[in-house]
Amino acid sequence: MLDHVSITVSDMSRSAPFYEAVFSALGYSCVRREDGFLGFGIRNSAQDDGHSYVSIIATGQKIAADGRHWCFRAPDRSAVDAFHAAGLAAGGRDDGSPGLRPDYHAGYYAAFLRDPDGDRIEAVCHRAE
Repeated sequence: MLDHVSITVSDMSRSAPFYEAVFSALGYSCVRREDGFLGFGIRNSAQDDGHSYVSIIATGQKIAADGRHWCFRAPDRSAVDAFHAAGLAAGGRDDGSPGLRPDYHAGYYAAFLRDPDGDRIEAVCHRAE
């Protein structure tokens, strides 16, 4: 459904380690780095349009944690675990440890973090173990 998304952060020096860690744990490397900007994923083209791309953009202003929630697909449950551990080690806060969330469906395995600005970041694997 999503082609590309931009997530704003207040301070790139504080947020870059967090996003680099959680995306790396999910198998996505930083593909673009500029002052105040990071890009992860693959941009689409006319010949290949099955990808997603996430930009992290510094605003230099305080970001209100207003309920924004970003969920990223994990290839397997161990990647969800790695996402959670990497995010905590890189300045994120726990908002739900890795585990099954049967209220969504029987195989929904997810973990939740708060990024340095307070936004809720999730990784999910829908596949059964």
